Amino acid sequence: MAKLDKQELHNLAMNIVGKDLEDNGYEFLGVNSKLKRNPQFVALKNKKLHFVIVRAITYPENPRTFDKAFMENMKEHALKFNARTFYAGVGLANSSDYENPITNEEDYVVNYNGWQEI
Repeated sequence: MAKLDKQELHNLAMNIVGKDLEDNGYEFLGVNSKLKRNPQFVALKNKKLHFVIVRAITYPENPRTFDKAFMENMKEHALKFNARTFYAGVGLANSSDYENPITNEEDYVVNYNGWQEI
């Protein structure tokens, strides 16, 4: 059983948020799935630009909690482009035992409540 690394967890979170954005009518102008590259999604809806920061958060951390200073910097950056800034934390855990790592052979549970505006 291979434990998912940080990039694989991040890709999983990106897929979850990307599908949510798509389902809500967002058009992708840019997608960046590399770790430590922000924002992950630059999307357009109703002619308005949106920057979406995605984070994969593993149990027991709270996916709704984010680095406020970092997000304020991202918001300042977004304002230069007249864009709105959103944070999307995706909580992930091994479904059989939350204390175990997430692997590529076992089911996982998702704690995702959508994105929140910064």
